[in-house]
Amino acid sequence: MTVDRIVHLAAGLMVLAGLAMAHYVHAYWLALPAFVGLNLAQSGVTGWCPLASMLKKAGVPQ
Repeated sequence: MTVDRIVHLAAGLMVLAGLAMAHYVHAYWLALPAFVGLNLAQSGVTGWCPLASMLKKAGVPQ
């Protein structure tokens, strides 16, 4: 898998996990998908994604 595919997969899974936790555990878990959404927006504006940077340093192919 490439960096972009891993980032998209991780973001999608985090959003789904946050929604599930908000439904079954507590509404405060909605902060998780909100944080992921803010990070995606920041990444779109600046072109820098923390997870992508970590994956590149770990040697994941681009």
